Amino acid sequence: MAAYVMYQAEVLDGERYEKYKPLAAESIRQAGGRYIVRGGDVDVLEGEPPAGRTVVVEFPDRATALEWYRGGAYTEARELRKGAATARMYVVDGVGP
Repeated sequence: MAAYVMYQAEVLDGERYEKYKPLAAESIRQAGGRYIVRGGDVDVLEGEPPAGRTVVVEFPDRATALEWYRGGAYTEARELRKGAATARMYVVDGVGP
């Protein structure tokens, strides 16, 4: 069953964040993930709009998503992101067949 990493971030240092993005993207690609949502305009339907960027990444399953997050390539990207953005990230399972 596919799993989705949900990421919301408020960028504090745009220059440094721009260096993070390609590292994160490459780590996702290497782990077999793919972007479903990557920023973009938001139309609020209910509640408050999210602060900053919203990203959704699909992985083949939860184990792969967790391996990606804990792996060396994304750990390196995450270290670069420290201080460049405040982030909220979690993984959820998709809907089975």
